Amino acid sequence: MTEDELAELLSDCPTLYHMAERGSWPSIRRHGLLSTSSLLDLWNMDPPDRERIEATRRPQGVTLRNPTLGQVVVRDQKPLDDAGLRRCLKDGLTPADWYRLLNARVFFWLSRDRLLRLLTARPYRGLEHDVLELEACPLVGSYRERITLSPINSGATKPFPSPRGRDTFLPIDAYPYADWRIRRVRGERVVELSVLGGVLDVERYVRRVTVMKGDEVVDVVAGG
Repeated sequence: MTEDELAELLSDCPTLYHMAERGSWPSIRRHGLLSTSSLLDLWNMDPPDRERIEATRRPQGVTLRNPTLGQVVVRDQKPLDDAGLRRCLKDGLTPADWYRLLNARVFFWLSRDRLLRLLTARPYRGLEHDVLELEACPLVGSYRERITLSPINSGATKPFPSPRGRDTFLPIDAYPYADWRIRRVRGERVVELSVLGGVLDVERYVRRVTVMKGDEVVDVVAGG
């Protein structure tokens, strides 16, 4: 991706969206928006529990509790399944490898349409979620060296498991934006932006935090 292409992407997608567990914003504001692996580091999780959370599918959310740090929920991975991953993984990767790659990152959608697809999916449409809206340009400026881009929803294997491997997550400079510009409309040329480890100073980039249920905004808890 060239600098001009990056500027076009950020012009087309000025807002990044992150869907979090309901009630997560106070903890995110305090500790930062952390990847699952970073949360497990902070919570000093025991190795057996860490392996279960980090390297296997989570059919339900997992609550981490600490008398000093408080409570956080590591989100479920319902859109994924091991059978689908075995069919689509390349480069000799196993499902456990893929879960570790996902858990090392915090993910953002680049379009509201993608956010709404997840919010209105069957497992989530009846639940409330905290939704963070962030300014894309300053975040990319600060975290560029830790950002990877993906042309697919890397956290889903349903309804069809798109092929994926080590080249699914590419740094900005290596992303083949020109190829996707030919094949996709604006807003779909990059599907996911992820940050290795997470965004510690996330409040600096947050424009608004809402509570959403399906495609409806139930409340605004930060910003305007």
